[in-house]
Amino acid sequence: MFDYHALAPELIIGGTLLVALLADLVLPENRKYLVGVIGLVGLAAALLPLLTVGFCDDLPFCEGGAARVMFGGSYVVDDFALVLKGLFVLTGIISVLMSVAYIESDRYYQGEFYFLIIASVLGAVIMASSRDLITLFIGLELVSGPAFLLAGWRKGDVRSNEASLKFFLIGVLSAAILLFGMSLVYGLTGEITFEGIRVASAGLSEEPAFILGVIFILVGFGFKIAAVPFHFWAPDTYQGAPTPVAAYLSVGSKAAGFVGLLTICYLAFANVADIWGPVLWILAVLSMTIGNLTALKQTNIVRLLGYSSIAHAGFVLVPFAMAAAYDAEGLESAFSASITYLLFYAFMNLGAFAVVIAGAEKAGSAEIDDWAGLSRYAPGLASLLGIFFFSLAGIPPLAGWFAKFVMFRSVMGGGAGAWGVALAVIAAVNAVVALYYYARVVKTAFMDPVPATAPLELAARHQTAPALALVLGITAAVVIVAGFYPPILSFFGDAARVLSFGG
Repeated sequence: MFDYHALAPELIIGGTLLVALLADLVLPENRKYLVGVIGLVGLAAALLPLLTVGFCDDLPFCEGGAARVMFGGSYVVDDFALVLKGLFVLTGIISVLMSVAYIESDRYYQGEFYFLIIASVLGAVIMASSRDLITLFIGLELVSGPAFLLAGWRKGDVRSNEASLKFFLIGVLSAAILLFGMSLVYGLTGEITFEGIRVASAGLSEEPAFILGVIFILVGFGFKIAAVPFHFWAPDTYQGAPTPVAAYLSVGSKAAGFVGLLTICYLAFANVADIWGPVLWILAVLSMTIGNLTALKQTNIVRLLGYSSIAHAGFVLVPFAMAAAYDAEGLESAFSASITYLLFYAFMNLGAFAVVIAGAEKAGSAEIDDWAGLSRYAPGLASLLGIFFFSLAGIPPLAGWFAKFVMFRSVMGGGAGAWGVALAVIAAVNAVVALYYYARVVKTAFMDPVPATAPLELAARHQTAPALALVLGITAAVVIVAGFYPPILSFFGDAARVLSFGG
């Protein structure tokens, strides 16, 4: 069955890619920014069918519910897919807006840049609906392939070249490990669909080759989400890549990796949670602890956010790391908590990177010490810095507190026993550690004296571009409103809590 309505977002984004490519061929150099406009229009248009499919039951021209099953169960559009597709498209829109002034500020190839971002978003959108190993792998590589090029977009910068090369080599290694794990699973089960693997794996929980296949798949996704000990590429890549690309990698690309990990664990490996549960428990503890402790020593704000992103990967892993010990209700709560955390984290982190772009232009550096006294010559930016960083730390009444709350509620209320309590305690300690380094940056901006450069000169330098200001306004509004009224975002996490094959 081919459902054009359900596939409309993918078709629109694919069409946008073709139009962007053709436009880049014919537009003069001083009009290349129009490729970004085309991308924004296409991505915004892709949101419309997501809404109409999601609310299909209430529309007179629709038949059936939101769950659409295609290609023999290999591709499913259900509430989970719709929510995550919406997140990926919004991340793409915000990333393009963040990039406009940044890309125009130097001799970058604008058309290809926007084409690659849109292509990566398309891969993430495909991943949200993939329900077999082949579609999942193709979607994941479509996310990663353009990101390798985007990370090295500053071709004249040695650090950017290093970032791209390191990201590429690690990405290829992780893809090979993931593909080998998938081949073992397919060879032992004879199935590629998640539902088929779930049924066929019921008696394979003690088969060494199957266990190895599951672990290899977890390792492959561990690289993609930058979970410790597979994280070492992330800080260097974030620092070397253009800052808007680092923002996209820390949210869009990372969320795509989590989507793959969530779906394959909860659907394909539902009967062998005793294999992947302990592995994810270890990854969660290591990612939170090492990510936060290493962030304490950072002097560059982009690297700090890189290690912060690793720590948050651990926080996202916390709820379903205990899946093997949950009952059905607790498992559903854990799934909802992970998705909710991803949604809240996306807006907080995108806003934080937007502040870094604007602040680095003002201060002339991304070194934390150079941001001293930011509040004296850019009070608006300093205030936004405080909002986003304290939200990432989980301080009420900003949005981050609710993300942490649902995480702890899931672990403590899921019947996970002593291991769940231990994980919650470790997460709590790490949340306190994270508060220290977030607060250190805010303290530098508000309480330290301004460096040697005169405040008036700094204040006049690099006024924030309108597109970047729009990003700051949108993300700040979401973080503040969601902090006071969490259901504005948590509703979508609850809506996506059930993965469906449509029966």
